[in-house]
Amino acid sequence: MHRSAVGAWVVSRFADCQAVLRSPQAGKGIAMVSQRIGLDTEQSRAQAEVRKENRSLLWLDPPDHTRLRGLVAKAFTPRRVEALRPAVEQLAGDLLDGLQGEVDLMEALANPLPVAVIGELLGVPPADRPRFLPLSRAGTLAFEPSAGPDEIAAANRAGEEMEAYFRDLFARKRDEPGDDLLTELMAVEERGDVLTEQELVSTAIVLFGAGFETTANLIGNGVLALLRHPDQLSRLRGDPSLVRTAVDELLRFDGPVQVDARTAYADLELDGATVPAGEVVVALLGSASRDERRFAAPDRLDVGRDEGPSLAFGAGIHHCLGAALARMEGQVVFAGLLRRFGIIELLDESPPWRDTITMHGLEALPLRLA
Repeated sequence: MHRSAVGAWVVSRFADCQAVLRSPQAGKGIAMVSQRIGLDTEQSRAQAEVRKENRSLLWLDPPDHTRLRGLVAKAFTPRRVEALRPAVEQLAGDLLDGLQGEVDLMEALANPLPVAVIGELLGVPPADRPRFLPLSRAGTLAFEPSAGPDEIAAANRAGEEMEAYFRDLFARKRDEPGDDLLTELMAVEERGDVLTEQELVSTAIVLFGAGFETTANLIGNGVLALLRHPDQLSRLRGDPSLVRTAVDELLRFDGPVQVDARTAYADLELDGATVPAGEVVVALLGSASRDERRFAAPDRLDVGRDEGPSLAFGAGIHHCLGAALARMEGQVVFAGLLRRFGIIELLDESPPWRDTITMHGLEALPLRLA
């Protein structure tokens, strides 16, 4: 337990991080982090404004969170996700067909694939999907504790544009329903369940944003980790059946989300210390994934590791709703890359990382493929 100079408590061990994320005495809260971790008053108000009244799953606690998540969760069951695998393989195959020679893997594959997949799931027309790349990227900057007025303003503008788009799309789907999740959610609303129009729109936005950012980072971070560990790359190439454990290991080794946080709603006992009610606890997920008390030789990449899940997708009631979908996309991508390309080489030994703390991913990943 560490009391940070910027006001929050910080935990870094696996057991402590898991306890915080699972505790019924700790929740999200609308203005949670922005009030506490080193932001000035203007920034705090700006961050709170992004989250205020948007009725997003990300910032709700029970009972509203329980109700809304229950309405969406059925689309992400293991059976439903596995049924999507052929469609994801087709989408990934179409993108892989265009790769040869020198490419930026982030631009050519890691970013467009998850946008295509979540667009297919939600029922966003293919022609509309590319516009969400910059909007989702701008929106996720609001999760960064260091986000300043410019980033918050950009996130607000992106949110307004996405909200206007989805309101229009819902209007179109009422006239022409489709076989997709948004149509299903509209049917829930029309049956009289307690799902407001704002909740409908906010859910669509968060699913699109979350479905894009984390999976893109999984692909980029994972490919880079394999290229920096050629023995494990060769092992996976020689035994494709390891792809499932390999994806879990890559999530643990260099996860797409490094930080999560909660507000203590009552005094919270952790490791012999008491976090007073109202204080924020920051869980360092990346550190938890390298905890030697939880994982053997944690700094070693081992694509056959089978020691149980990391905290890459969080834990507790806010455990990532799309975790199974992200894993499946990762399995399809890594298997497809290794099957198609005998040569995968880094063109930049130190590719640029995005200047972010919470969302951890590459700006670009230049490769040579043959």
